Amino acid sequence: MNDWYKKMAFYQIWIRSFKDGNEDGIGDLYGVYDKLEYIKSLGVDGIWFSPLYPSPNADYGYDIADYKDIHKDYGDLGQFKKVLAKAHDLGLKVIMDLVVNHTSDEHPWFLESKKSKDNPYSDYYIWRDAKKGKLPNNWESLFEGKAWEYCHERDQYYLHIFAKKQPDLNMDNPKVREEVKSIMRFWLDMGVDGFREDVINFISKKEGLPNGLPFIPMANGMPYYKDGPHIHDYLAEFREVASEYDCFLLGEGPMTTTKSALKYMTGHHKNLDMMFNFDHMMADCFMTEYIHRPFDLRRLKKAFSKWQYELNGKAWNTLYLENHDHPRIISRYGDEKHFHRESGTMLAASYIFQQGTPFIYQGQEIGMTNIHLRDIEQYVDVSSKTNFYRFHTDEPLSKRMARIYHSSRDSSRTPMQWNGEKYAGFSGAKPWFYVNSNYKKINVETEEKDPYSILNFYRKCLKLRKDNDVFLWGSYKEYFKGHPFLYVYERAYKDKRMLVVCSFADRPLALRIPREYEKDKSRCRLRLILDNYPREDRLKGLLKPYEVRIYEIL
Repeated sequence: MNDWYKKMAFYQIWIRSFKDGNEDGIGDLYGVYDKLEYIKSLGVDGIWFSPLYPSPNADYGYDIADYKDIHKDYGDLGQFKKVLAKAHDLGLKVIMDLVVNHTSDEHPWFLESKKSKDNPYSDYYIWRDAKKGKLPNNWESLFEGKAWEYCHERDQYYLHIFAKKQPDLNMDNPKVREEVKSIMRFWLDMGVDGFREDVINFISKKEGLPNGLPFIPMANGMPYYKDGPHIHDYLAEFREVASEYDCFLLGEGPMTTTKSALKYMTGHHKNLDMMFNFDHMMADCFMTEYIHRPFDLRRLKKAFSKWQYELNGKAWNTLYLENHDHPRIISRYGDEKHFHRESGTMLAASYIFQQGTPFIYQGQEIGMTNIHLRDIEQYVDVSSKTNFYRFHTDEPLSKRMARIYHSSRDSSRTPMQWNGEKYAGFSGAKPWFYVNSNYKKINVETEEKDPYSILNFYRKCLKLRKDNDVFLWGSYKEYFKGHPFLYVYERAYKDKRMLVVCSFADRPLALRIPREYEKDKSRCRLRLILDNYPREDRLKGLLKPYEVRIYEIL
């Protein structure tokens, strides 16, 4: 396989909220088909689809009931093929979500497996007897209570690391791995270009399933299912299938470190091309968005730089600030109230110009923000509801709802805001979920007309990255590590250097240039090539609130 993915930028589509093309209030492949030119206009080169498969939607697509079909809400295989063909005609690669740590409990495999202990599917999942009248072990799920659910038909418990309706597959069973390979071939034969492998570092569990340490909330047991004993053997089997095609493999690795990630992407274990990590998403929380703490730029910079330095020359970084699993970034790391445009554009530049392949999540490019809902019952995300009630029932209601506002994945799943018309132009019918009330101000149509909009700034950033080898291949160097409001880094390649200066302050800030530049001004002249403020608004020697400047070093 070649390294085409390194030059690319991807756009993630969470289809249920992207665009409704058949006027039933639910986003679908008809809407995607109509918006492919828009996606191409951003300057991206590929699409990552979150799950499109049939699902009862206990976890909105990540509980799959059939891996080889399209959910009826979104269209059918014929429409998917039309989207795939048009995307390819436009020069866009298409990757699918491969969710094989678990299925839906309504998948035919599970329906058969739970019938008895001696049918062909009985060992497709992880079943255990009660232990002395108690659960098989003390593991907790990440979404919904204990990690075991009792099944009357088998008089046994099945393991679910996530929701109760998401039983974990038994990847130790060779038949299950053959099923995964068959799924891969089905979509690759159709013309799909690769896969994003969901929580892929969880698929191998430690033999014996030992008890975990009881003081780790939600994650109790994780040391025994993260980076498990046979993970690299199993991924090698999947990589062998991918090698039959020009197939790109991207893994999601919750709680992964640079050390463990490199094992997946280098050496004889090189079974993934890239890996999503979560370190930089912890700058305003601890372990999970539900344990909130004030945003600290130094935590963010430390995470960014760690992955830049430690993967340099060894593996390729995956760059992102938003996806379907996290609240909106301007509401977290920016200022949605007073400096929406400024912080949204600065955040774009802060990550797009690092070394790696950028991913942009639908709505991120126009600066969509978290939604404020009044009542927990208005939310639909399983992790929001269960985490909300399990861990914070002792808090006042106002504080609990503020936690959900800051933390819920539902904030990234509100309908895409296309224009200022009813339902934000997402649909002519009432949408399946609430539209953010700020849609009349924040929408694609409005931002298309404004040369300084967040939307047009994303386009400028992606074009600048693509047109300059220094941003594609250059080394990375951070300056002013301890500064609480400035993020400054250099990219250098051959005889070219670029400097990215980002202010995370809500007030004017002194512009600081690396000392080595100041010492040798004859060799370090700065030419401004991109800014998120109009020329007439710039301040000499100062950065305006949330200003970003990109300099070429002459």
